[in-house]
Amino acid sequence: MQCSRLPQAALNQLIEGARVLEADSFGPKVYLLQDGNILKLFRRKRIFSSALFRPYSKRFIDNAVELQKRGVPTFRVLQFHRLDTPGMTAVLYQPLPGETLSQIARKPGFTWQQGLPALVGLIRSLHTAGIYFRSLHLGNIVVTPDNQMGLIDVADMRFTRAPLPKRLVKRNLQHFARYIARENLNDSFPMQALEQAVLSS
Repeated sequence: MQCSRLPQAALNQLIEGARVLEADSFGPKVYLLQDGNILKLFRRKRIFSSALFRPYSKRFIDNAVELQKRGVPTFRVLQFHRLDTPGMTAVLYQPLPGETLSQIARKPGFTWQQGLPALVGLIRSLHTAGIYFRSLHLGNIVVTPDNQMGLIDVADMRFTRAPLPKRLVKRNLQHFARYIARENLNDSFPMQALEQAVLSS
C-alpha cells in the first residue's frame, strides 16, 4: 500500500469529534472516528532504529495482509499516511467487528471452562500456520459476530513457512502468562490448563 502525506490541517479535520481509545505521554495514539473507522498513530521512538527502514506502521499493515492470506480474521487497512511531524505515520483501518476476549471474560456468567477450548484451538491453529504473535493476549483476540476468533494490534508478529518449533510455542505461552500476571488474572484464568492443552498438541 502506498504511503500518502496527510497534512496537519487534514489530520485535524479527520479526528474532529473522534474518541481517543489509547494515549501515551506523547498524546493520543488511537482514535475512533465518527464513521466507525480507526486511526492509529505511530511514532518512531529512536532516531536510529530498524523502524527508520521499516516503520512499525508498515509492519502493522503487512502483518494484517498476511493474516488475511492465511485465513485469520483481522482489521481491513484503508489508508497509510505520512504525517507532518518527523518520524510519524498513521494507518486508517476498518476495525474487526466483535468483542475482545478480555471484554467477554468480564461479563456475568462467563466461565473459562466454556471459553478455554476455543482459545486453545485458536492458539494451536496460529502455531500450526507458522504465526508467532508476540502480543498474543486476551485484549488482542476478538470474537466476531459469527463466532470466529480474529487478531488485532498485530505489529509485533512474524511468520514461518512451517509450524512453529516447540521453543517458540513455549515462548509465546510465556508472553501470554506475563500478560495474565500483569492484569492480575492469575486467580481467574486457567493458565496451567491452557499451557498443558497447547503443548499436548
